[in-house]
Amino acid sequence: MSSQQKQSARRSAGTPAAPEPSNGSRPARLTAAAALTAVEGLALAALGAYMLIDGLTGSPDSPQQAEMGGLTVLALAVLPLVAARGLWLRRRWSRGPSLITQIVALPVAWTLVHGGGALVAGGVVLAVAALVVLVLLVNPTATEALGIGPRENP
Repeated sequence: MSSQQKQSARRSAGTPAAPEPSNGSRPARLTAAAALTAVEGLALAALGAYMLIDGLTGSPDSPQQAEMGGLTVLALAVLPLVAARGLWLRRRWSRGPSLITQIVALPVAWTLVHGGGALVAGGVVLAVAALVVLVLLVNPTATEALGIGPRENP
């Protein structure tokens, strides 16, 4: 029996495929993860806007490259912002994009730390935020609030 047939059988039997989030309040851990993910997205959006505006009005070495970089960073800012909204609304799908955002942030933080100067502080803040969100999102309280339960054994 295929997994689709098993899911169909469970649905027709009236048992949900996975537990739904409880209707209680949002756990503080999930709220913190959503807030930190939103802050990361807003920081990316601000950086993208700065790069775009600098490319249009400033005098960068390559205006075309600055504009394209700004648009790219703005597009990248959408993922954590959408994930943060999903976490805030306790949507199951939002955990994956948020986890991916944090995992991608770690090498960026590493690069910033090795950049020297003021970049070190930015890298440390980014690394700490990414690690905190990762820990918050794998916590059983957060996974339960998102309706993510243990997998069933076949």
